[in-house]
Amino acid sequence: MSADHVATLEAFEKQNKISYLLVSDFRRTMLPAYDALVTDDKSPIYRYAKRAYFVIDKNGVVKYVKVQDNPLDLLDPADVLRAVKESGA
Repeated sequence: MSADHVATLEAFEKQNKISYLLVSDFRRTMLPAYDALVTDDKSPIYRYAKRAYFVIDKNGVVKYVKVQDNPLDLLDPADVLRAVKESGA
């Protein structure tokens, strides 16, 4: 799930030859349900997404969630792949 616009995600998919669905929450309606939205009236952005990782299976069941407080904290790609494999998604 990304707070980026759908057109941005489509360009990213095409440029990187991604074959899976990237989900946009540009209006920021889903992010609060996953505790992945920051609302800060002191920030010039005001409402922005936290760095978060979700693994959702084919039935729409959330199998893994990791929400980072600091957007600069990235998970190791191997950890993400391990979460996908362990989830059975």
